[in-house]
Amino acid sequence: MSRIITPYSAQSTAIEVIAGVDLAGRRAVVTGGASGIGLETARALATAGAEVTLAVRDTTAGERTAADIAAGGASGKVRVDHLDLSHRASIDAFVASWTGPLHILVNNAGVMALPELTRTVEGWETQFAINHLGHAELTLGLHDALTAARGARIVVVSSSAHQQSPVVFDDIHFTARPYEAWSAYGQSKTANILFTVALARKWAADGITANALHPGGIMTNLQRHLDDAQLRFVGALDEQGNRLSVPPGWKTPQQGAATSVLLAASPEIDGVTGRYFEDANEAIIAERADGRSGVLPYALDEKAADRLWDETLRLLGR
Repeated sequence: MSRIITPYSAQSTAIEVIAGVDLAGRRAVVTGGASGIGLETARALATAGAEVTLAVRDTTAGERTAADIAAGGASGKVRVDHLDLSHRASIDAFVASWTGPLHILVNNAGVMALPELTRTVEGWETQFAINHLGHAELTLGLHDALTAARGARIVVVSSSAHQQSPVVFDDIHFTARPYEAWSAYGQSKTANILFTVALARKWAADGITANALHPGGIMTNLQRHLDDAQLRFVGALDEQGNRLSVPPGWKTPQQGAATSVLLAASPEIDGVTGRYFEDANEAIIAERADGRSGVLPYALDEKAADRLWDETLRLLGR
């Protein structure tokens, strides 16, 4: 397969990649849509005419976001619904309340680098539970709605941090190995890509496409668990120790949302599935981990994708 190259780049914004696209009559869900790149993804889709549901833990923040998008002149309606990806009952309630087709699902929410090992009530490591299992359960639950859309797109926000770790199938939840925050985060982001690979193959007959992406470095609420030493290491603090809104080499939230929006709605990606993008283009296959660009082969491995699919269904009792 040839690599997908678009007219866009790392500097493109979400509004730029969706310019001229009419999403009237389309319905979208954006998890974590109240802030950061989720907000800008929702804004761009609503601006193009889509009915967008912000699936968020904090519905008060979600309502503020919905009002802000509406005030900006978006033609699409913005709804707010509660979703806590760490609680299965919340996911089940969201799925049960959804009626009708779903054209775009953007699995955007996540947590990063939790400093201590924490577990859900099921005993699952929290980053893997929220970033992968929660989104997997949501996606599986919305299968019929996605099929009914006849050409739905699933967009999965992963990260270059997938290079930190493959999925360690023998000890996913750190029951035997020592916990390390970035390894846990990296494993969850690799799982995002592998599950996308599996979805692309298993749901192709339903007319559903699925692609994953790295949005780039963006200062958002995702960094809330990083201490000053970690922020300084990644260049996110100035000489006085203040957080930079856009550190050198990083993106604005509007630029960070561009690849998500491209995959969600651009005609440039019609029919494309099972791939990993960054900077609004398909990523190269990286020969080694550099923590910055490209996708490592283990994240696209079909055997690993099938193994993760089976393990996911087992954990979720499906």
